[in-house]
Amino acid sequence: MTPADTGASTTVGAAASVSTPDVPGTPDVSDSRTAPGGPGYRRMSLALFLAGVATFALLYSTQALLPLISGDMGVTASDASWTVAAATGGLAVFVLPMSALSERFGRRTVMTASLAVAVTVGLLVPFAPSLPALVALRAVQGAALAGLPASATAYLAEEVTPRALVTAIGLFVAGNSVGGMSGRVITGWVAQEWGWRVAVGVIGVVAVACAVAFRMLLPAPKHFTPGSLRPRVLARTVRDHLADPLLRRLYAIGALFMTVFGGVYTVIGYRLTEAPFSLPQGVIGSIFLVYLVGTVSASTAGRLVGRLGRRGALYLGGGTTAAGLLLSLAPSLPLVLLGLVLITAGFFAGHAVASSAVSRTATHGRAQASALYQSAYYIGSSAGSTVGAMAFHSGGWAGTVGVGLLAVLGVVAITVAGSLAARRTGGGVPARACGPPSSPAGFSTAQAIVSPLR
Repeated sequence: MTPADTGASTTVGAAASVSTPDVPGTPDVSDSRTAPGGPGYRRMSLALFLAGVATFALLYSTQALLPLISGDMGVTASDASWTVAAATGGLAVFVLPMSALSERFGRRTVMTASLAVAVTVGLLVPFAPSLPALVALRAVQGAALAGLPASATAYLAEEVTPRALVTAIGLFVAGNSVGGMSGRVITGWVAQEWGWRVAVGVIGVVAVACAVAFRMLLPAPKHFTPGSLRPRVLARTVRDHLADPLLRRLYAIGALFMTVFGGVYTVIGYRLTEAPFSLPQGVIGSIFLVYLVGTVSASTAGRLVGRLGRRGALYLGGGTTAAGLLLSLAPSLPLVLLGLVLITAGFFAGHAVASSAVSRTATHGRAQASALYQSAYYIGSSAGSTVGAMAFHSGGWAGTVGVGLLAVLGVVAITVAGSLAARRTGGGVPARACGPPSSPAGFSTAQAIVSPLR
């Protein structure tokens, strides 16, 4: 089937037809990249899983502690939320320059250096004497972590076979969820006994261990080709990616999903410390065990796309997130927890689906394509943290939920707009045609992934 038939661009359609056989279960013997069960695949997966753990544990190390930081420094929820927004904002600003460095000096080199700087700053954070100093350190930490997300997905796109890419990136995202969960649970209980400064110090030590293990485990790249650091070349690559309608939609979807997630998890601690819940800090930290749901939903994103197609998976992720937001309005702790479970599952599924589509769609400058997604994603996180806290300050939890529902509505609208655009250009496909490779319509997995959103 030609690219015109699927609605994909010529380059994407060509890449899909060359790299992904149309016959299910038939390996591409000409592809020397790593596949599940192949040499180094487990080490690679574990290394990037640990990198994901360290990234999210450090990036959101203060999020569960915001009520304590507010009390200790005498600031409002909106002010304290900047300790989260500064980190994610720093990452959003620096992810593109860091991705350019990874194109020149290598993915593994940049990821290693980024983790080294981030964990060093993480050990300094507990000694911040004031809120401005804490926010500044967190901004530097976020900027350092910018070398991880885009470089990791680009590394996987180059080193892993196309059929295994969604699963491999899903495992990296699963590491994000474990890092976010463990960081919040650990800080919650440690802070209850010894304060928030000791808690973030413990997270720094855990991140050091993850960084060392990552560097020891990650195999040297075999398919990396150094690129140019010339600004003109970088600008042209960025312009090419932003001109792609599918990539633009994926960037917006990632930002909107993260707006929901950032807002909910920045504010939830404040809500649970208030009546009718009045929970202690340790118990609030344990609430973040629901991140385990995100680990599962992210790691199974590949199967979800195989069954529903990219468009169906995004609808399901958005619908699940919206249902969770509405449930969380109930003045019942079990229903609030169920709401958080649904929000987490929907978010991580949607994020894994969108981020893997970016890596699969880009035919050149994959690090820049992933960097633009990560930049949009973390801009969404910063916006969600700040706007969600402001909405909570003015309208309570219902205000934060309202912000989240508007973001989910944006995800649905963008996905629908992509489907309509595909039909107008002759690329529309029936719902069942976005199914597994063996579907009667005869689409390959790659075609099903890239066509529905164009």
